[in-house]
Amino acid sequence: MPMNRRDFMLQGVAASTLMGLPGVVHAQMAVGAMTLDVVSDGYLTLPGSFIFDTMPKEELMPILDRAGQPFDQLTPPCNLTLLRGDGRVVLFDAGAGATFMPTAGKMMGALDALGVAPEDITDLVLTHGHPDHLWGVLDDFGDALFSNATHHIGQVEWDYWTDPNTVTTIDSSRQAFAVGAERRLAVIAEQMEFFNDGDEVLAGIGARMTPGHTPGHMAFEVRAGNTAVMVVGDSIGNDHIALARPAWESGSDQDPGLAAQTRSGLIDDLVASHMPIVGFHLGKGGLGRIEASTDGFAFVTEV
Repeated sequence: MPMNRRDFMLQGVAASTLMGLPGVVHAQMAVGAMTLDVVSDGYLTLPGSFIFDTMPKEELMPILDRAGQPFDQLTPPCNLTLLRGDGRVVLFDAGAGATFMPTAGKMMGALDALGVAPEDITDLVLTHGHPDHLWGVLDDFGDALFSNATHHIGQVEWDYWTDPNTVTTIDSSRQAFAVGAERRLAVIAEQMEFFNDGDEVLAGIGARMTPGHTPGHMAFEVRAGNTAVMVVGDSIGNDHIALARPAWESGSDQDPGLAAQTRSGLIDDLVASHMPIVGFHLGKGGLGRIEASTDGFAFVTEV
């Protein structure tokens, strides 16, 4: 969806302001009277095999070369979305916390740069229960970090990670994910509210079921008047191969076939609507728009 004049002006102000916060606050736009900031939780360091091993290497390598993406290592950014206005401070996902990976868990510095303290967060909205999105919900003492916030998660995702059988049915490489998720969700259970596909989680925030990466993964459309943006989480997991070949199965997804189907349908809808997105692991600041290109699709920052 094209930006209106007010959005464009705010984006310009943000660009000059954010130059003083390199690596902390990536991008900013207006959604009606609300302000949306994309803030950094650091980045992950992963072997390329985590995604690429399931893909045809002869076709894969030219795509990676054009994108400047090495085959052997991935360093995806972790982009959190902060929405402020109408009496609410809404954070989408909680980051990785201090124990998952040394290059991640940097959210506190980003929030502090914007003058936002954990107790200021009124609502935490979770896309899914993987460590880089969930494990930051607890402080260093194992208590809820966002003590004043109502926490929101899709019912399907909650049921999956709190099921005691998940640890034995999930892929062995992800068993620690299941143990960590169950422990953290138990701590914040009394603060939790649940929603389903198509529900309005909060005023102006609608949930869209985007399964495959996890069983209950959710994306969120944030809308005010004629302006909207979609927080896509990990339903579009990167800005190179996921866009060039969205139908290819990725090793990062728990159900690769379903995730590819979800990704392809979501990208088609986003291209048709021209809706801006925030991608948790997308580069270039995480805020942009998807366009059809000569080789699949491309992520552009002009929204």
